[in-house]
Amino acid sequence: MENPFRYRVFYTVRQKIVTSTVVLALLAWGTVTVVQRVTTPEDRSCAPGVARPAGSAECVGVATAGNGYDFGQPHLTQVAAAIGRENATLEEGRYATVALLLPLSSTSPGLREKVRGELQGAFAQQYRANRRNNESPKVRLLLANTGKDNVHWKTAVDQLKAMTGAPHQLRAVSGIATSSTPVRNAVGELTRAGIAVVGTTITADDLANGPGRDRFPGLARVSPTNGDEARALAGFGRRVDATKALLVHDTRTGDYYTNSLKNAFSSLLARSPYEPVLFTSADDPNAEGTTANTFRQITHLVCDTRAETVFFAGRHTQLRQFINALGARGCTERRFTVLTGDEGSYLGADPQLDRSALDSGLTVRYAALAHPDAWRARAGYRPPATGGSADAYAEFVRTLGEVAEEPVGPIGRVTLTDGQAIVAHDAMAMAVRAIREATPPGAHVPPLRDVAEQWPRVKGSLKVTGASGWICLDNHGNPYNKAVPVVQLTRSTPRFVAMAWPEGGPPVAGADHDGCARGRSRS
Repeated sequence: MENPFRYRVFYTVRQKIVTSTVVLALLAWGTVTVVQRVTTPEDRSCAPGVARPAGSAECVGVATAGNGYDFGQPHLTQVAAAIGRENATLEEGRYATVALLLPLSSTSPGLREKVRGELQGAFAQQYRANRRNNESPKVRLLLANTGKDNVHWKTAVDQLKAMTGAPHQLRAVSGIATSSTPVRNAVGELTRAGIAVVGTTITADDLANGPGRDRFPGLARVSPTNGDEARALAGFGRRVDATKALLVHDTRTGDYYTNSLKNAFSSLLARSPYEPVLFTSADDPNAEGTTANTFRQITHLVCDTRAETVFFAGRHTQLRQFINALGARGCTERRFTVLTGDEGSYLGADPQLDRSALDSGLTVRYAALAHPDAWRARAGYRPPATGGSADAYAEFVRTLGEVAEEPVGPIGRVTLTDGQAIVAHDAMAMAVRAIREATPPGAHVPPLRDVAEQWPRVKGSLKVTGASGWICLDNHGNPYNKAVPVVQLTRSTPRFVAMAWPEGGPPVAGADHDGCARGRSRS
């Protein structure tokens, strides 16, 4: 027998109308939802000026609001917030902007430490400059992220080129910290747009201007070139016997740091009887790759020679692998000294470095860009009388201490032994100097192209007495005879050994009137 209730509820005309209406409504809602998802772009914004590119989870671009956005990087949260608080004190229309262009979202532990140090040092100088004798214009600091390995450099650079007018009044870009092809491209575009660029830790000879090759008009640097580093190391190690030295270098193309360091070392080892020992790192130099296995084999070749000194031209990841391999070498009775460039500064905080290798007759020294002990007198060491200033370093330390505490700070854990905060502070000081010198009386900001024109005049009484040493620029924006601290890796804190000089010695006092003479006295 049919169920009468079922008939009444489910098969009445009213029920059919209701059912049809509900089904049509659901179909319409589903259609609208699908169409909206297809036609409405996904919101990939992270903050004003910052977004996630298609296919990437990184937030890249320029944090145009200047309000302390940290690009999703917890290790940068405190210093980014401190920069935001300082920016908030500035009156719109009364400041010039300096941007820090860096791979802020790098996953490399060494680079992450380096980036934080750069932000801390630059902020210390921004804070100090904005309170120095009421000088103007005030300085606003913005963060620009080029992404891991600087892959998204063009996104950030295109934004920066559009920020030279109001309200941002961008007048200089600093940061510029790695000698790689993406960074070279970024510097090229910025300088062609008339924007002054101050490199912090770029050292490649090919990423610099020179006689007859001003490829980056408006670029200045605070760090010596790899060629100058190599000459300083050669002067420091004058007793190195080239007949008992060999070169180990990377063959990966497109790395201007490695290539120029290799060339500089090669010229020093012209009398070496040994062919260079080669390895090839991965496309991403921060990747472990297979080079650890290669270095295990290379140690056998090193043991087969009569070499006592090994010049290493490569990035820090491969340098660490090489040191670890040498620590486990078969010829432990042999003593070796490894000399390399400033990438050695990363290893002080590298948890994968086998520090016991440094107890096996292996000495590792590198040409640092700065070190906290370079200008501080102590028992057995008296800093050079010229080429730098203990007072300038002490002022930097005082400022850093002030910004690290509330209410200005905190700014996160500060490490000075790798030199990053020191050099970034000096680069910011150079940018501020150029901006203010280029500002006409009565104006609030300088003309854009006038800022870069200040670089040839950074010498003599207009030199920058940086915390890392005197910065005297040649007519092409390169520091000359810049102090080069030689630092030795240890089981704990990297140890300052001695000061070295590209010209063989610090500037000779009274040799000329510019205070930056290329002296050949010994420190």
